[in-house]
Amino acid sequence: MTSDFAQRYGPWALIIGASEGVGAAYALAVAGRGLNVVLVARRRAVLDEVATDIRARTGVRTRTIAVDLTDHDAMDRLAAGTADLDLGMVFYCAGADPVFEPFLDHPVEVPLAMVHRNCVVPMQVSHHFAGPMRERGRGGLVLVSSGAALAGGPNMVAYGATKAFDMVMAEALWAELHDLGVDVLALVLGLTDTPALRRLMVRRGTLPADDPEAPIAGAMTADEVVAEALASLTDGPTCFVGEMMRLGAQTFATMSRNDAVKMLVQLGAETMSNTGGAIIP
Repeated sequence: MTSDFAQRYGPWALIIGASEGVGAAYALAVAGRGLNVVLVARRRAVLDEVATDIRARTGVRTRTIAVDLTDHDAMDRLAAGTADLDLGMVFYCAGADPVFEPFLDHPVEVPLAMVHRNCVVPMQVSHHFAGPMRERGRGGLVLVSSGAALAGGPNMVAYGATKAFDMVMAEALWAELHDLGVDVLALVLGLTDTPALRRLMVRRGTLPADDPEAPIAGAMTADEVVAEALASLTDGPTCFVGEMMRLGAQTFATMSRNDAVKMLVQLGAETMSNTGGAIIP
């Protein structure tokens, strides 16, 4: 099984957003299936720790690329850092919103930076790395989206819009590449227990600072998300992760878009009180 996975998606995987949470869990999981991994995030020291752990636990080769994806040259640095590698798997997991605040509360440069990180760079990444996959007739591309993509809601104007972009882009890429041997998946996440979510909840007082490991009601773990992602690689174009997310998607499908938005507005106060606003990763 491991050799089949490595043959289809190896020998190298690129995981963008690999310093913690779902990205780090995905990197470890594919390394355990025989893929060498390139880990990308902003924090070099944290990336090196993740790489050391993966090497020790799996024996694969690793490489780290520290880059801020909001920088104008982010794609150039990713391309240069992987130019000598044969990449058969790309997992784009960066782009969470740690703020969850009204659109007009920040300068326009803040949402524009999110658009660059969540839309421009994923498109550049997809174009750059999917081409060789198409030529080889094998490979995998996973773009992580969010339940925020299903309808517009308060405090996630740029985030919801960019995640809708990612979901539709992945679905369209699947339509173009699936019959050519490249598996493309829009991975739509709901509430996910990650270090970033916990930090935000502690900061907003919805998780006790003296017990930062307290359970988050209804949240999936990163390992659970990754297990569904790997099981769904060939079942694209879209995977709604977890029963709650699937139920939510079905509910939205039965509503008009106007009603869906109004429902999100009504749920806004409850969302803020339960999770500090961070119900969507």
